[in-house]
Amino acid sequence: MSATAPEDTAPGRAPRVRAVPRQGERVTPLELFFDLVFVLALTQCTTLIVRKPDWLGVGQGLLVLAVLWWSWVGYAWLTSVVDPEEGAVRLAIFAAMAALLVAALCVPGAFGADALLFACAYAVVRGAHIMLFRLASRDDPDLRHSVTGLAVSTALGVGLLLGAAFASGAPQVALWMLAVALDMAGPYFFGSDGWKLVPGHFAERHGAIVIIALGESIVALGVGARVILDPGIVVAAVLGVVIAAALWWLYFDVTAIAAERRLSRAKAGRERNELARDSYSYLHFPMVAGIALLAVGLKVTLEHVGQALPTVPAAALLGGAALYLLAHVAFRLRNMHTLSRRRLACAVLLLALLPAVLVLKPPSLATLGVLAAVLVGLITYEVLRYAEFRDRIRHQPPHEADAHA
Repeated sequence: MSATAPEDTAPGRAPRVRAVPRQGERVTPLELFFDLVFVLALTQCTTLIVRKPDWLGVGQGLLVLAVLWWSWVGYAWLTSVVDPEEGAVRLAIFAAMAALLVAALCVPGAFGADALLFACAYAVVRGAHIMLFRLASRDDPDLRHSVTGLAVSTALGVGLLLGAAFASGAPQVALWMLAVALDMAGPYFFGSDGWKLVPGHFAERHGAIVIIALGESIVALGVGARVILDPGIVVAAVLGVVIAAALWWLYFDVTAIAAERRLSRAKAGRERNELARDSYSYLHFPMVAGIALLAVGLKVTLEHVGQALPTVPAAALLGGAALYLLAHVAFRLRNMHTLSRRRLACAVLLLALLPAVLVLKPPSLATLGVLAAVLVGLITYEVLRYAEFRDRIRHQPPHEADAHA
């Protein structure tokens, strides 16, 4: 006696894209493959700032990064609803990867000759995302309502970027800022009841993108180093790795573990969706942006070891690390409703050091050493001061650790 095949797997029919939670929390190889394109996008954003090392260049680089970040975030939510390796979805994601690659290649000229091509490529990336979400939501009215709202904010953002391609100067920057604000505000104003996600998968996806951003800071060290190595270059490279490792430690040692458990404990539906939106979609952007700014400072430092850092690269180096720490403060406040005074104090200290760096103009290598010392000091304090809590979070079963947290 043969069993009747279910509708979605009947012979001769293509499998449907359904709005159901993922069956597992594993990040798939295709998702990691998709993230590789974001590596180039991030590198291009830092290149844009390095090529135009003034405050306008920093602003433009961060605006482009925000647009590309929101593209990546959309696919992180999408792959919590559909299986990215299912046939039709796989092909659509490949197409989105190609469009994202074109957008990344256009980044250095996104405010100039390549502005229109960038906007068109971005429109394809977001259009594929909305199309897949519409397919996934056809059997789920709540999800479909949320996707409709997202489609509206996405269309507004894409339209503004297309308009910005025909503008220049301050009006162009203003259109970009409005496009980013409207696009990112969509999920906040159109509700979050209908979205779906798998907590472990969602947290791991964002952890992977933090690693990718940190990898860009390592790449910046290699790009900034001269062909002929000298002791200054070697010391700067080592200090750069210490700084990158410290940023990794600050996120992955305890913070990422505690945040994932908090997301898992949140009630499915609005509570969990809003927590994921605020903690990951929104607050991980300043983390990634801070690392990108840090990469700019590292690259310029390696190019000018022994010299005074110019104003903008110095601000990027110390300010990027401060922005990363401030994002951690907000991240903890949103998740645990407690203020991390130690990380806030370190962020303020780094910002306070910036005027001294500009006035005294010490060698850039010394500035790098000061940053490394502050971050290592912060980690040492946390490891010693919170040793018991750290051990409980890292080594006890989740339910036991949560009971004592």
